[in-house]
Amino acid sequence: MRLIEMRSCRVGSRPALFCAPACGTLVKGGTLDIETRIARMIEPSLAAMGFDLVRVKVFTGARPRLQIMAERGPDGGMDVDDCAEVSRMVSALLDVEDPFRAAFDLEVSSPGIDRPLVRPADFERFVGFEAKLTLHSARADGRRRFRGRLLGGDESVVRLRLADGSEQELAFDQIGEAKLVLTDDLIAASLKKDKMAQGA
Repeated sequence: MRLIEMRSCRVGSRPALFCAPACGTLVKGGTLDIETRIARMIEPSLAAMGFDLVRVKVFTGARPRLQIMAERGPDGGMDVDDCAEVSRMVSALLDVEDPFRAAFDLEVSSPGIDRPLVRPADFERFVGFEAKLTLHSARADGRRRFRGRLLGGDESVVRLRLADGSEQELAFDQIGEAKLVLTDDLIAASLKKDKMAQGA
């Protein structure tokens, strides 16, 4: 297998690309299956390097792309050098395991400010911030999309306070997509964290 990499790193909410070209076809097996396999394959090595895996996503199309989203430790943070380090490790593992049929694009990035919420810990970490959630399928009342302040969550449920003041409990395994909303308070919190990191 010949892998031509495309590495990127999000600094704040902006992507900073530092390596380009690529080519490819798709995967051996379904998209969901390949994402799960790759996550299980790379997560131990990422942890040993001090990184948390946020998400693995395969984007299909004329130029298939594998996105690895990671961050350093529980407080986040990811610079261009970190992205390069993760990219080299992932490339080496994929060369050995070869889950793809041919060459493909590899993109390594940090989550950014308006990050996806994937793990139960994400919903606890960002309590008080606004988020948008979409269920895999509509509930009995026909509703599928929700937006409100996070009240916490675990492996069973995610709790949300909507704009009308009502509270909703959504089954964690029914959440298809979830991400933070880019609000003034989220930006302020991110800037404060960056300032503290620079001071340290």
